[in-house]
Amino acid sequence: MAFTDTIRDEADEFWSAILDHPMVVRLGEGSLDEEPFRYWVRQDYVYLVEYSRLFALGAAKAPTLDSMGTFASLLESTVNEEMDLHRSYAAEFGIEPDELEATTPSPTTRAYTDFLVRTATLGSFGDIVAALLPCMWGFNETGLRLADAGTPDHDQYAAWVEMYAGDEFTELTDWCKALMDDVAASATESDRERYRDLFRTSAQYEYLFWDAAWRREEWPL
Repeated sequence: MAFTDTIRDEADEFWSAILDHPMVVRLGEGSLDEEPFRYWVRQDYVYLVEYSRLFALGAAKAPTLDSMGTFASLLESTVNEEMDLHRSYAAEFGIEPDELEATTPSPTTRAYTDFLVRTATLGSFGDIVAALLPCMWGFNETGLRLADAGTPDHDQYAAWVEMYAGDEFTELTDWCKALMDDVAASATESDRERYRDLFRTSAQYEYLFWDAAWRREEWPL
């Protein structure tokens, strides 16, 4: 059985918890107050900067030229295309580029990105893929399930749902799942258990990232 099939039930529990979170429920309904979503947009920009480092480290540790090229392409498209798209999307909420750049990472954003970069720096290529997978898989499932329930009557929220439910992001998610399966197929059982632990930790942070935006989490001092 493929590795992602062995963790599918547990993954579905994480994705269902995210779908049940009040921020995501209201996002799908189109009734979400924009202030927590502006917070999410600003924190997601900070996240994407650090997320890009995973692609760089993935390219450096990739076992084949093909996977090296894919990670290099993901790095290039994230830094030079997705970041620009994020700035444009943020502008629709009145968030200027300098405001994005000046965003202080929340405690959750700092913890999540530090976990990802530490995993990518100290871990194996398989560790990187396992830590990376929940972001792609979780967003794709969220987008698909929200889209199935109907497009929200809010232009920016509808655009968010359509992007993560779209064919391009679904194909990227399927590629990451297939890569995880390939890596795990030749791994030891202890490696596979470590991949599960890394996956679970990232999936927990995916939930907490939404929750932090809902609460507009700040540093206490």
